[in-house]
Amino acid sequence: MAANWMRRTALVTACATAVLLAACGSSTTESAITPSRFIGFGDATSDVGQSGASYTVNNGTLNNWTRYVAQQYGLDLTASSAGGLSYAYGNARIAATPDAAGNAATPTLAAQIDTFLASGGALQKNDVVLLSAGVSDLIVGLSGVIAGTQTSAQYEASARALGTQYANQIRRLTTAGAKQVVFSGTYDLGKSLWAIERGQVATAEAASKAFNEALLIGLNDLGNVVLYIDLAYYVNLYTYSPGSYGFSNATTPVCTSVDAGPGIGIGTGEVNSSLCTASTLVAGANPDVYLFADKVYLTPSAYRQFGTYAYDRLRVRW
Repeated sequence: MAANWMRRTALVTACATAVLLAACGSSTTESAITPSRFIGFGDATSDVGQSGASYTVNNGTLNNWTRYVAQQYGLDLTASSAGGLSYAYGNARIAATPDAAGNAATPTLAAQIDTFLASGGALQKNDVVLLSAGVSDLIVGLSGVIAGTQTSAQYEASARALGTQYANQIRRLTTAGAKQVVFSGTYDLGKSLWAIERGQVATAEAASKAFNEALLIGLNDLGNVVLYIDLAYYVNLYTYSPGSYGFSNATTPVCTSVDAGPGIGIGTGEVNSSLCTASTLVAGANPDVYLFADKVYLTPSAYRQFGTYAYDRLRVRW
């Protein structure tokens, strides 16, 4: 199984390199860019607190990768609901409503971009845009497979179409003048504790791969202004060798914040990390040694380590 995983990882890495060669960092020296602003879009993986909390452990630490990247440049990224420039919303889908938890009021990625572009805040030469999306749409699709309302093949085909939709939203930003767009796709949802628990590892893996492939292909001509950061690769590493990244538990959530409502879209009565604080953890647990906050989303340590990778890529690229 390890050999199969490594072969798949190599193929995905090769695909990303071929599709976005210019975005993979051909320079070995730091560029002179000094970002003037960071602007964020996406779903729970980049939500810095639209509802006052992020989808991870909310314990006062730097707990989201987008904020981590911004702070390496001495800047902060705060939620648009608090007057900031991060428009990302937990459970947000790319273009469809309702969201993963059934809330029709959550702005989609497309709507988030609409709001920003309509605000009159034109994109500036040294702006850096950070995006991550796809997880919410894949949750909705996998829920359909579990419920028997669609087949695995239909789910995979839908995921591929969604990857193209995501690419089209990124293209809207570059057309509007964005010169530095840093984006991730979805991680392999088959690695989530939810997919494992529901026996849907292979189905979720195939859909996640289809999504990311379509995303990369859809942007193959924008290598000069976009940079792909591979969340799927990082989560693969975390789950394959958790100890190498400081994790001693990659199989159970550290949060105990059960949501009686739809929560993160995987069903009622499940842990929802947006409700998770230092007071709602497994007794005696150190969240830094856990990989998962709930059955889908990661802990602050995992996001910070991914943020370090994203920052290093950005620093070399521009």
